[in-house]
Amino acid sequence: MTALKRTPLNDAHRKAGARMVPFGGWDMPVQYTGIVEEHRAVRSAVGLFDVSHMGEFEVEGPQALAALQSLTTNDASTLALGQVQYSVLCYPEGGIVDDLTVYRLADERYMITVNASNIDKDFAWVTEPTAALKGARWRNVSEATGLIAVQGPRAEGLVARLSQDDVAGIRYYHFARGAVAGVPALISRTGYTGEDGFELYVAAGDTERLWSALLEAGRADGVAPIGLGARDTLRLEMKYALYGNDIDETTNPLEAGLGWVVKPAKGEFVGRAAIERVRAAGPRRRLVGLEMVDRSVARHGYPVLKDGRAAGVVTSGSYGPSVDRFIALAYVETPLAAVGTDLAVEIRGQARPARVVKTPFYSPKVKR
Repeated sequence: MTALKRTPLNDAHRKAGARMVPFGGWDMPVQYTGIVEEHRAVRSAVGLFDVSHMGEFEVEGPQALAALQSLTTNDASTLALGQVQYSVLCYPEGGIVDDLTVYRLADERYMITVNASNIDKDFAWVTEPTAALKGARWRNVSEATGLIAVQGPRAEGLVARLSQDDVAGIRYYHFARGAVAGVPALISRTGYTGEDGFELYVAAGDTERLWSALLEAGRADGVAPIGLGARDTLRLEMKYALYGNDIDETTNPLEAGLGWVVKPAKGEFVGRAAIERVRAAGPRRRLVGLEMVDRSVARHGYPVLKDGRAAGVVTSGSYGPSVDRFIALAYVETPLAAVGTDLAVEIRGQARPARVVKTPFYSPKVKR
């Protein structure tokens, strides 16, 4: 068996008593004190997430933008210096390789952040098709990079106290270079929770020092370390897709509700023709939000039923602590995707009632 990878914070998690689990090839904390408690700490105060397992690739040179434009669905040419963009990599058949964020670091230099389980696959995917572009030089800087997310209504105050830079002036989906607790960082106003906050990219060797400083400085704010369990319930309440659950090589961006990051007018990119064929015909299924009527728990892979027949499949599901409802995401046939449609989820052989509801389930509190 392949040994699990460890982030620079692995020892810190263990010393804090975190319950560790395998995740995408990594040894990661699933919870510290409890998923619901940690979830509520992020919504009411501030939470710290170790996301150093995520992958980071840099591409630079006079053809760096051309490389990104040929690979990603969104239009990277619209990015200003210091701006971040959500985007998708697709296969020629239109399925999703991964979802990612694109950072414009300089005039001819960009960084993309990809999912931890896809690092090797993604690096091969972006480098091999663009090998002919001699003016686009790729580097996998994942191992050299630590990443801490600071999320919650008190996140700005915490980071601001530890920085001499104007972090309050960083707009949503923008970033700035600076230092936090004396640690040089790329300070990005992004996140995966629906709350205000930052993602702090630092050198791997500085990650534990910054983590400790944030925990110490945030005591009065009620800061708490947060595991993967609460990260999942937080993103579920926002209908943020999780690769491997809600999106993968079998899903098209349009059926996944990601059409807003597909920009065919920019020109050719991998998957464009296949996506446009789906657009012309209309997606046969759509990713929707479900609320369980009787507070049953729908899980990934459970069948969705309409009048007793199979009509879709659950991709994510859990109790939503902030909305006090049992919620799920599911692909259902397009005619059944309208808000208010009554459906059912098959749970242990029984059809439990569910209803299509408006998403996100939780109203975002990000700082625009």
